[in-house]
Amino acid sequence: MLSLSPKKLPSADLAPAQLEQGVSPWRDAWHRLKRNKLAVFGGVTLIVLVLACGVGPFFSPYGYEQTNLDNTFAKPNLSHWMGTDQLGRDLFTRLLYGGRISITVGLVATFVALTIGVSYGAVAGFFGGKLDAFMMRVVDILYALPFTIFVIMLMVFFGRNIYLLFVAIGAVEWLTMARIVRGQIMSLKKMEYVEAARSLGFGTQRIIFRHMIPNILGPVIVYTTLTIPGVMMLEAFLSFLGLGVQAPMSSWGVLIKDGAEKMEEYPWLLIFPGTVFSLTLFSLNFLGDGLRDALDVRSAKD
Repeated sequence: MLSLSPKKLPSADLAPAQLEQGVSPWRDAWHRLKRNKLAVFGGVTLIVLVLACGVGPFFSPYGYEQTNLDNTFAKPNLSHWMGTDQLGRDLFTRLLYGGRISITVGLVATFVALTIGVSYGAVAGFFGGKLDAFMMRVVDILYALPFTIFVIMLMVFFGRNIYLLFVAIGAVEWLTMARIVRGQIMSLKKMEYVEAARSLGFGTQRIIFRHMIPNILGPVIVYTTLTIPGVMMLEAFLSFLGLGVQAPMSSWGVLIKDGAEKMEEYPWLLIFPGTVFSLTLFSLNFLGDGLRDALDVRSAKD
């Protein structure tokens, strides 16, 4: 007769070491993001550009508004790596300084749009009903307005102020964010943890901002990375029209505008700022696409 010996269990001391460690969704998303070469390229490029624009002007021997009328329209050389403009100002220094303005406009205006859009969409999606219908009709009406003309009207009415430019652009870029957040909140408000929070007596504000919004950070982060290049392009367009950053300050949009006026005779005035601006936009889009794939739950199951 065969005797069946009991199955040997691992000892209590060895069990924790032998158990497979779980991976959090954010860590899993980070691993998938690192495998996306274009997203990594975009992220590294953005870090290099931000550091160069932030620190580079301190090491430049020229000031961004320093003129030299004896050295106007100089071609790229050892003294001026990207040449000089119509006032003899070093283009490389102005490009780095202009990057500060353009990147700051992109980040600050996107933050304004993010704050307004997330709050507006979360309230509309959570309460629903007539309030949601009214709030979304307001969004539809604002969608029908030409954004660029609206920003131009704000700039003309309140004056050409660099800080107003941040707010004006952000104030017209929040509509799509509000719709995205509204849809996400509507799909989450019937979840068990929301019902549990209600049963515990938590207030509406805490449920929305402490329990629901953290669970939709994935789509919000992805759309944020795609909003920044759109904001930067809008700032460049306004500067191209002469309604953005005012002299002697510069931005990439201002430099592209100045270069476009002299591109036939002095092409480097357009080539360098246009190339850096395009590289920044491509990098932001590569990073945004990579984050979208990394945070997609369906791709995590593949």
